[in-house]
Amino acid sequence: MTDAPRHCVIGAGAAGLGAVEALRDAGLDFDCFEASDRIGGSWNGGYDCLHLITPRDTSGFDGFPMPPAYPLFPSRDQTCDYLRAFAEARDLVSHVTLGTRVERLERERNGWLVSTSDGETRRYDGVLVANGHNHGANQPSLDGYTGLELHSGAYRSTADVAGERVLVVGSGNSGCDIAVDCAQTCRLATTVSIRRGHLFQPKTFAGKPRGELWIMRLPPRLQDRALRLMIRIGVGHPADYGLPEPETWSLIDQRPVVNSQLLHWIHHGRIAVAPGIQSADGLRVEFTDGTAGEFDTIIWATGFTVEFPFLDHAHLQWQDGVPLRTAGCILPRRGPGRLYFVGLCAPRGPQFPVYSRQAALIVRMLRLQERLRDPLAEAFTSRGATEHRIDLVRSVWQKQMDAAERVVTEMERGGRAP
Repeated sequence: MTDAPRHCVIGAGAAGLGAVEALRDAGLDFDCFEASDRIGGSWNGGYDCLHLITPRDTSGFDGFPMPPAYPLFPSRDQTCDYLRAFAEARDLVSHVTLGTRVERLERERNGWLVSTSDGETRRYDGVLVANGHNHGANQPSLDGYTGLELHSGAYRSTADVAGERVLVVGSGNSGCDIAVDCAQTCRLATTVSIRRGHLFQPKTFAGKPRGELWIMRLPPRLQDRALRLMIRIGVGHPADYGLPEPETWSLIDQRPVVNSQLLHWIHHGRIAVAPGIQSADGLRVEFTDGTAGEFDTIIWATGFTVEFPFLDHAHLQWQDGVPLRTAGCILPRRGPGRLYFVGLCAPRGPQFPVYSRQAALIVRMLRLQERLRDPLAEAFTSRGATEHRIDLVRSVWQKQMDAAERVVTEMERGGRAP
């Protein structure tokens, strides 16, 4: 075991870079390990047609906006370029050890033992986990199917598709993007399987990004009603496209799907709509309404699982496959002390500013923890909201962060947590 700086950051994707900047600016001693050979995390992968669903001017890190020459909704490659430019401008890369995977965390009194792929074990006072929430592919098993199957996380372009008949399972943002990508290739007959109905939101209204409209400053319930009215005017009713009726009409109570191109290609006959899958035999897939079709490729746009391959899951309390967290989704609920999460939530809207705000609060927590005997997490577990969701209405997360910052401020002044 070797001596090491006081804190460890796991991952140098967008969340990890936000943490590195905050720790460096605060003058704290730390190491950051990135398993791959480059910064940027999941933005280095993803499909070729991937674009942000949030607008350029509000999607950058605090104090480092995206270039005005970028389009309104930057592409995957432009976002990667932005992350590299951010890291270079802030001199963050020199603080990252690339090509080194964190393999195991072991709890030690007042700290952690961190074992890495270079054969070293180092002791740290605190660990910041920034490996994201899209780590593991959530891919169902379809018995009897003999065609090509791949998860959306492995899809890059239509070159990955075998044959000419493709079934995209799932209609979240990735499923819509991939179905549209396939539909725009003339050789592919594309079907999207939608098990549960929901609303499809346009990226813009009257040429303006939805996230920058004045209605987005309304209280959540009023905002919900106003936005639903604009969606109805802008794209109509799901039934107009042969889509299932939403289980709920409230946008607050459903994950945001920001894509109107899917609707465009449905109306042009390039994307067919099917319900959930019942069974499969060879290339034949039967759906829950009794209809069937043959497909050479199935692309599972069925989301991801939260995974920490380096951490014993028994250290955390889980609900619905996600660790319970408090303090704006930063601290594990009644978990081991001196463990912090950056980016283990997705408040609706731009994500990079979320990482900046979380990292800034973590810096304050690290300093506060130095003069506390008990784990800081205990002060938050006994008061404040406990969160198990990844997708959060932004105003809900902001209230959680506001409350956490008030607690830290009170404790910094030497008082009890309110």
